[in-house]
Amino acid sequence: MKIGFVGLGSMGSAIARNLIQAGHELIVYNRTRNRAEAFRALGAQVAETPAEAAAGVEVVFTMLADDAATEDVVFSERGLLSSLPAGKVHVCCSTISVALSRRLAAAHRDKRQDYIAAPVFGRPEAAAAAKLFIVAAGPQRQIELCRPLFDVVGQKTFVIGEDAPAAHVIKLTGNFLISTVIEALAEGFALVRKSGVDANQFLEVLTNSLFSAPVYKTYGALLASEKFEPAGFKLPLGLKDNRLVIAAAEQAAVPMPMASLVHDRFLAAIAQGLSESDWSAIAKISFWNAGLQ
Repeated sequence: MKIGFVGLGSMGSAIARNLIQAGHELIVYNRTRNRAEAFRALGAQVAETPAEAAAGVEVVFTMLADDAATEDVVFSERGLLSSLPAGKVHVCCSTISVALSRRLAAAHRDKRQDYIAAPVFGRPEAAAAAKLFIVAAGPQRQIELCRPLFDVVGQKTFVIGEDAPAAHVIKLTGNFLISTVIEALAEGFALVRKSGVDANQFLEVLTNSLFSAPVYKTYGALLASEKFEPAGFKLPLGLKDNRLVIAAAEQAAVPMPMASLVHDRFLAAIAQGLSESDWSAIAKISFWNAGLQ
């Protein structure tokens, strides 16, 4: 299949490589040109603009950091909205606001193009191993067209229905829950460490009894080792997702006091110079508040 791919950061690069290795023809675009050029040796074409990446393809993927980047590559003068053929599909894997997801659905509909929201759960190592979880919503016919592509990059695809923005509601809510797990683990680790209990012993008990889910194993290990660099998901991106879930909650009139608490943790961590760290580094705030170094 001929595929456009826009956004070659740590997540996008891994997804694009897996698509190429599966035999698909890719035309790639990235704002930082050298990231795209690295794909030329893998057989991909390199586009000069997002519009060029979307011209003549069956599917164009976007995997971008935030709303502003997504708006730019879609709606700008040289954006993909201007060139994606009618009847073809934009698959948005980015974590964006529910409001922007609605706007994308409407804009593509006006152009007689299709739009699938397909945000993913998984860190860069999961993307590289094709072990992402994909949450897809949009036109059923196009989801079925894209399912073989999703199977290449993920271990499971959850199809939510025809309302594309619903997938971003789920993604943002999922990330909110991860952030509250990090916060709860941080407070727990602070208590056991201050009480003289080895953090790794606590983690072993925790993850081999009541809390055996991957999220506790992944983030528990990061907190026990205090290995927050290199970042798999930078802390400011965690703050961005926190803002988006609070905005969605406000629009739906849903109080989320835990989201507000975690918001302050992100701000405190950034104020302490942790912007280049993994988002799990918000745990340091709990450690420092407990007098732990």
